[in-house]
Amino acid sequence: MAKKDFELTWKEIPVGSIVHEPGNASEYQTGDWRSQMPVLDKAKCVKCGICYRFCPEPCIVKDDEGYYVADLFYCKGCGICAYECPKDAITIVKEEH
Repeated sequence: MAKKDFELTWKEIPVGSIVHEPGNASEYQTGDWRSQMPVLDKAKCVKCGICYRFCPEPCIVKDDEGYYVADLFYCKGCGICAYECPKDAITIVKEEH
């Protein structure tokens, strides 16, 4: 079967689904699961990377300016980055779907 045959949203996946292609988790946009997301205030950020070190996924990446930002493709909105930020540069906001 082609990959497109398995592209379902989380609401369409039946409970107890069978894993047809093990080892392909990096292909899934797990960020679709979140209900809140981190927003970085670059004016407060000192680029310390503490958010990167504490992210459990890890989905904090360094952008072209050297700031650590959430890769929203994978971020589940747990809020750990905001909790650990010593400068309160990260705010968790409710995401509208």
